[in-house]
Amino acid sequence: MTQEQSATTLPSGQYHYGTGRRKTTVARVRLYSGSGNYHINERPYLEMFTRPLHQNKLRLPFDAAELAGNFDVHAKVAGGGVSAWADAIAHGIARALVSYDEKLRPAMRKAGLLTRDSRIKERKKPGLKRARKAPQYTKR
Repeated sequence: MTQEQSATTLPSGQYHYGTGRRKTTVARVRLYSGSGNYHINERPYLEMFTRPLHQNKLRLPFDAAELAGNFDVHAKVAGGGVSAWADAIAHGIARALVSYDEKLRPAMRKAGLLTRDSRIKERKKPGLKRARKAPQYTKR
């Protein structure tokens, strides 16, 4: 896809931006005024997120702010897996909504959407099989 084609798929006009992160995933989220459509990496979100748990996670920031159906979401996500994508996009949407209206900060904070989940994979240690799993002990 060329630069010109990707520029034409995004709606023109003012948008509100938020960056969401989870594990190794980074989501760059833009909110445009619209009717509640979600596009993740230029694709409809139902194509990307087939589980209802993930779909509900994306709608959670709008439900907390009571703004469901007022914005179109355009997100670019890189890294991680599907669950981390959903969490990162929800984090980015919450940040973008706060940039839209600072009065939404207490509602987002109460729902736990502004706190970045800092848990990442622990590194492997020398002499171990994984981060904490040790080889089986043999007495003789």
